[in-house]
Amino acid sequence: MALPEKILIVGTPNVGKSVIFNALTGRYATVSNYPGTTVDVFRGPCKICGNAYEIIDTPGMYSLVPVTEEERVSRTILLKEKARVVIHVIDGKNLERMLPFTLQLIDAGLPVVLVLNIMDEAERLDIKIDAAKLSKELGLPVILAAGALNRGIKELKDAIDSYEPSKASTFPLDSRIEKFVSDNTGLLKKNYGVAERLMLLWLLQEDPEVTALVKAKEPAVFKKLAAARKTLSGKYKDHMSYALALLRQKRATIISGKCELSPEKPRLLAEEALSRLTMHPFFGLVILVLVLLVVYLVVGVFGSKICVDYIENNIFGVYIIPPITRFVEAVFPWVAVQDLLVHDYGIFSLGIRYSFAIILPIVSLFFFMFAIIEDSGYLPRLAMLIDKIFKMMGLSGRAVIPMVLGLGCDTMATIVTRTLPSLRERVIATFLLALAIPCSAQLGLIMGLLSANIMMFLVWFGAIFLIFMVVGWLSAKILPGEAPVFFIEVPPLRFPKVKNLVIKTYTRLEWYLKEVIPMFILVSLLIWAGRLTGLFQLAMKALNYPVKWIGLPEKTSEAFLYGFFRRDYGAAGLRDMAGSLTHNQLVVALVTITLFLPCVAQFIVMVKERGIKTGLYISALVLVIAFASGYALNELLNILRITL
Repeated sequence: MALPEKILIVGTPNVGKSVIFNALTGRYATVSNYPGTTVDVFRGPCKICGNAYEIIDTPGMYSLVPVTEEERVSRTILLKEKARVVIHVIDGKNLERMLPFTLQLIDAGLPVVLVLNIMDEAERLDIKIDAAKLSKELGLPVILAAGALNRGIKELKDAIDSYEPSKASTFPLDSRIEKFVSDNTGLLKKNYGVAERLMLLWLLQEDPEVTALVKAKEPAVFKKLAAARKTLSGKYKDHMSYALALLRQKRATIISGKCELSPEKPRLLAEEALSRLTMHPFFGLVILVLVLLVVYLVVGVFGSKICVDYIENNIFGVYIIPPITRFVEAVFPWVAVQDLLVHDYGIFSLGIRYSFAIILPIVSLFFFMFAIIEDSGYLPRLAMLIDKIFKMMGLSGRAVIPMVLGLGCDTMATIVTRTLPSLRERVIATFLLALAIPCSAQLGLIMGLLSANIMMFLVWFGAIFLIFMVVGWLSAKILPGEAPVFFIEVPPLRFPKVKNLVIKTYTRLEWYLKEVIPMFILVSLLIWAGRLTGLFQLAMKALNYPVKWIGLPEKTSEAFLYGFFRRDYGAAGLRDMAGSLTHNQLVVALVTITLFLPCVAQFIVMVKERGIKTGLYISALVLVIAFASGYALNELLNILRITL
């Protein structure tokens, strides 16, 4: 049986690639790491006019000269996967800005179909595009679409079904570059997966991967081309990558000018006015506080308190755990086996109950709220707003995504650090997530403990925020590497479609069920083994010393120990003994336990993502910083004679 032909979807982030993907495949998608990387690639089956295809949604990219790991993966897919059609999705409102990438795809000799998406919003701005004229200019099919409204999908399917080898011709750049290309055409004898013209242009730009590849395969040819490149580049004042970008942009301006009719003074819509406010230094922070407040009320209050209390106490506490416990105790007379399966820390009473009764409701609501933030277009604006702050910590605004996700589940957020472009940024983000970002389950309990005293909350929040900033700044100074470069496509603000929100939430929950639940079962096994062997008692004795050092009674050691296995268990333990602690002690304890070791599930993922050595280093630093911060806060409150 012949394998289905492949269709690749490419384009910059936030242009509706995933909407086009879902429209072609439904929700029958599989998500997997591209071999040798940690970058996710979506694949899904599709039938068009009776023919079977595999649709591949590539990670967002701005150019065929990659900067981030996602762009490298996307280029690799374009080179290695022999596609029947490459669908280039662009934002119809930004034709002139996005056409240079189309010109690169044409230079590559790829079978391109151009989809101008989000045309409903372009029409609201009185932007009109002559698709037929643009198709004639480029020599390839052009589809006007509004994927979220299912407009243009039928035309896209027809274009795929009737596609013939493209008649697209390359566009001349300038005479000197064209002479370099024509003089050296025919030198490269090996098949590199793209047109020779683009290979020569990549060599001209000193693309490191292409340079290494040609040097290894055809050393004599490479030597000749390197000499020609050096001669030509000496005639330009700018780097050849920049010179080529300017030439392609000039050509894109000419083409869009022939095919696009835009008003001289674009209308300032209400959405655009709000968009500007979200990125304003002052009003943007006000909006951010309001957004976080809504997320907290939905996830932290409704999810963490109302939903979790009902599911844990009424459903699991009455109808699920007691019958299972009775069954296990009746079948297995050995206490060790009973403890493994049920009782306080068994697989069912802790691992399964915790996964489905406590974390699943919280994470479900968080995924839904995050989908709203994502689909509304607010996330890129938040990234723009805090980019300058994050730059101080060696991160770009892009790191806001795992940080916000960490408020839902730090384990999941650690995995999402894969999307950051450099190893340095991924390590810093992982470190900060392990140190100072409480998950929603823990945060809900902490907020409950602090809600009665605003001064306690302000001290806790101020301490965590200060440590987050200082540790991030020191990490950026200590870890080697270049300062992060940040660029992001800012999409229009829009009302999310409920169907898309449900699909995204479902897809992420499916990931949660497959990836995270086994980790919580492992936590149950570790706790069982620790209690059975007596290691827990030894660990609590060891914790007695730093706990007393920060001014807390020895009995709080148990809360810290269980906090390593479940972040909210530690906070819950402090809640149980809150009556025996002074307000000062409670704040010190909450600051310390917020900064305390990541939970076992997060630690396992951290080791998986960053390696055992880095995972242990981060955990050791987090442990030292947590107790050092608790000690410093306790001493400061005593010296200043502050009673909360």
